[in-house]
Amino acid sequence: MQQQVLFEDLGVKQYKTVWDYQEQLLKQNADIKLLFRYTNDVKAPEHELPTSSHLLFVEHPPVYTLGKNGKEAHVLISEQERMEKGIEYYHINRGGDITFHGPGQLVGYPILDLEKFKTDLGWYLRTLEEVIIQTMAEYGLKGERSAGETGVWMDANIKGMERKICAMGIKCSRWITMHGFAFNVNTNLDYFNHIVPCGIANKAVTSLQQELGHAVDMEEVKYRVKKNFEQLFGCVLISH
Repeated sequence: MQQQVLFEDLGVKQYKTVWDYQEQLLKQNADIKLLFRYTNDVKAPEHELPTSSHLLFVEHPPVYTLGKNGKEAHVLISEQERMEKGIEYYHINRGGDITFHGPGQLVGYPILDLEKFKTDLGWYLRTLEEVIIQTMAEYGLKGERSAGETGVWMDANIKGMERKICAMGIKCSRWITMHGFAFNVNTNLDYFNHIVPCGIANKAVTSLQQELGHAVDMEEVKYRVKKNFEQLFGCVLISH
């Protein structure tokens, strides 16, 4: 039986608002698991617990986010310069280093109960990457993985040509995920000049627009990402 995943397109929303929302959804699921695990009169297999999985799409106003083990030194502009440019900044609780979110970038936040899918974070990340790789293929682009570097790249194995098109960083608690991917569609790549993206020096960042030479319809990209997400995760997205 296919899992149902509640889908919401949040439009353009401030980073902190959506971070708080993700935390709320994760906590609701974690509380359900705790209740069922420690209440003697209720017994159920993990995959039958009434947790809910979600997929959120959003575009953020300009913001830099630093992962829990990231390095502050990878922010290359001063706080004053950043504020003058209208870029927010948060040190957050996902894996990974520094990245940028902003207009023209499709950010996806899956809040999935992996006990209803597969309890394997490697599998989860590789599947997320494959969603983007298959979406890129629909535009005639070859997305690739780079050994030891989460996310989706182009020309990953050609020295000096490597460029990242989709960053990923997650948190997982009680097998419930949050945070996710940031897919550069029509993103202004100049924002990446002020950071060391994902803490990886000397490698470029790109976007669908950059690679194709023209702006891409964001709604079309969303449709294709959703379709590939359903196929690869074996789920049905239900608009919420």
